[in-house]
Amino acid sequence: MKILILLLVVLVAGLFAAFGFARTGAKSAANAPTDAKKGTTVIEKVEKTDAEWRKLLTPEQYQILRKAGTERAFTGKTWNNHEKGTYVCAACKLPLFSSATKFESGTGWPSFWAPIDPSHVIEKSDWSFGTRRTEVVCARCGGHLGHVFDDGPQPTGLRYCMNSGAMEFVPEK
Repeated sequence: MKILILLLVVLVAGLFAAFGFARTGAKSAANAPTDAKKGTTVIEKVEKTDAEWRKLLTPEQYQILRKAGTERAFTGKTWNNHEKGTYVCAACKLPLFSSATKFESGTGWPSFWAPIDPSHVIEKSDWSFGTRRTEVVCARCGGHLGHVFDDGPQPTGLRYCMNSGAMEFVPEK
């Protein structure tokens, strides 16, 4: 029995070592920039109770941002938006993505090859649905935005596949 438990522990440790907790180069709360004197961005956290989030957000936004939900493909308000502007977090208004990095992925969700500022998003491991993905959350409020995949265009090779309901579009003036 002890050998079986030891083998199980070694197997689990090996899986974590092989797949890691987050994609290489991903930002985590521990390594987010915090020193304004050195020119890095300081992201002030927004914390609210569940009742406050429910009052502030629409039911769809609440389900996506606070419960890690996903809207159906090709149904979101910005998946097919081609205007110039900025996509901000629907909950805290932190600028997340620019239309300059948006591209047609064919997935039915707005896709970007890079965030406006890497410190504005946090990437973390997501094992839901029995597969490893990298979840993307807002660095200010922790709201679920979508996932990032390694199958995007150059120059990054990344596809930030975001939920329209998690963001608001601010047109360029």
